[in-house]
Amino acid sequence: MPHHPAQADPRPTPDEPSAAATPPQTPSPAGHQRTEPDAYARKAVLASAVGYGLEGFDLLILSFALSALTAGLHLTSTEAGSLTTITLTGCVAGGLLFGVLSDRLGRIRVLSWSIVLFAVFTGLTALSQDFTQLAVFRFLSGMGIGGEFGIGMALAAEAFPSRKRARGTSYVGLGWQTGVLAAALVSAPVINAWGWRALFALGVLPAVAAFLFRRTMHEPAAFTEAARAARPATAPLRSLLDTPAARRTTLGILVLTSVQNFGYYGIMTWLPSYLSEEFGYSLTKSGAWTAVTVVGMALGILAFGHLADRIGRRPTFWIFQAGSVLAVVAYATLSAPTALLIGGAVMGAFVNGMTGGYGALIAELYPTHARATAQNVLFNLGRGVGGFAPLVVALVADSYGFQKAIGLLAVIYLLDMAAMFLIPERKGASLD
Repeated sequence: MPHHPAQADPRPTPDEPSAAATPPQTPSPAGHQRTEPDAYARKAVLASAVGYGLEGFDLLILSFALSALTAGLHLTSTEAGSLTTITLTGCVAGGLLFGVLSDRLGRIRVLSWSIVLFAVFTGLTALSQDFTQLAVFRFLSGMGIGGEFGIGMALAAEAFPSRKRARGTSYVGLGWQTGVLAAALVSAPVINAWGWRALFALGVLPAVAAFLFRRTMHEPAAFTEAARAARPATAPLRSLLDTPAARRTTLGILVLTSVQNFGYYGIMTWLPSYLSEEFGYSLTKSGAWTAVTVVGMALGILAFGHLADRIGRRPTFWIFQAGSVLAVVAYATLSAPTALLIGGAVMGAFVNGMTGGYGALIAELYPTHARATAQNVLFNLGRGVGGFAPLVVALVADSYGFQKAIGLLAVIYLLDMAAMFLIPERKGASLD
């Protein structure tokens, strides 16, 4: 359940125990005493980043392949627009399943399972003959995707030193951007040369990475020590809601992840189409502009991790949320090529920079026996909400144009800023 930070005001708040009523926490093997990441921590972050990168690659190739896929399988615009929603619905189901399994059976083992499931059904997407097959394969690949974020973030948070925990989870977030950047760069050449099916066929390769990863990693000390102790009476899912403080925190996190994903998928799913329809950009040129936006996102994630470790989680989120409002509104007014290029990078830095903080934030609010469950369930429920963004953007764009549709996304970040008042600050806290 959520805890108070060790450095917080010791006076109790309503419905929460005082510091004196909370058993003292001993230094965690998750890195509370270390000041620098060791070899295992670096390896855990790399493995988690690779898994998360595969997610980013898969979801963005769908955006770039959408036009060719729609024509090839004779899909309606509604069917095409629902594919991201279907995939993200699978993410919610997979997040719940694999999060609970990870807290019960281990981070490494279950992360490997989720990568294999994702890889197999992304590859099978290339064999789809109609919308029904496509929808089934996308849902099942989404289930694999849903497992990777939370498990990887829990693994990284448990392995990294507490004073650099946000940096560690921000490095995992960079994995997503690497995958998205790869998708932006290779999608057009692959589609032009071999068609959309070849793009999804690349998805079988991660199964090999999962096999190698499983053979070279062991469980983090935080998990193995918790597994040796008596099993907690509170089930992982129940830990998210078992006290008033837990319910407030969980609601706040859910708002954060919903806004994050709604804004991200609303922008990134339609950005290539926006650039093409509004400014006549080719698929290759749209990919290049999208790639610059992704680079901005990567820089924002790095900046977020460093800033959150220095000044705290809450103020850093507020800085980036306010920046998102201003950047999205500004981007919707741009038309000059150079301005779109620079504006895309700035918007990306703020809109997706917050991804660098979720892993550390959620890890510090929930105990080891529920950590991966909290990461996966809360982030993937947010992805489920975000899955409606492409449909909402399409509906608004049909009536008012893409420019206004993207500009309206700025409003949701104001809700994000209010939600931060529900979430305790636990920068650098020991993980229990």
